[in-house]
Amino acid sequence: MIWKSYYTLLFIALMSPTVFATTIYKWVDEKGVPHYSQEMPPEKQTEKLYSEDLEPKKVGSVAPKMATPAEAEKTELEVAAAEINRKDKEQAKMICDSAKHQLNVLETHTRLTRKNEQSGEMERMTEEERQAQIASQKERIRLFCVK
Repeated sequence: MIWKSYYTLLFIALMSPTVFATTIYKWVDEKGVPHYSQEMPPEKQTEKLYSEDLEPKKVGSVAPKMATPAEAEKTELEVAAAEINRKDKEQAKMICDSAKHQLNVLETHTRLTRKNEQSGEMERMTEEERQAQIASQKERIRLFCVK
């Protein structure tokens, strides 16, 4: 029984982190690049580091912080929308309602047609044009539908 406890103590002593500690040498080459090695480099000025003293890096990642946007200058459209909202509330409400309706149509239907201004014929709207119109209507809603 006593031998078991001796073996247990010996095992714990051998497995302790200080047993596995090594000396690490750090030096900087002529180009300013730091190097690390367990073997001392010939004729270099080195700094001795001990592995048990080194702080391990944290595992995982850190989410990037959102940069606070600087106060951007207003675009012409934003200035015009602010002017309409200030002067004519009824017109702003009509633009808001129209944009909501058009957005609803654009998002619920994929095969839309529109009149070609040059030829006067009806032509099918491409998906790129549809997505551009969706973005345009969302911008109109943002500008005119004041909450």
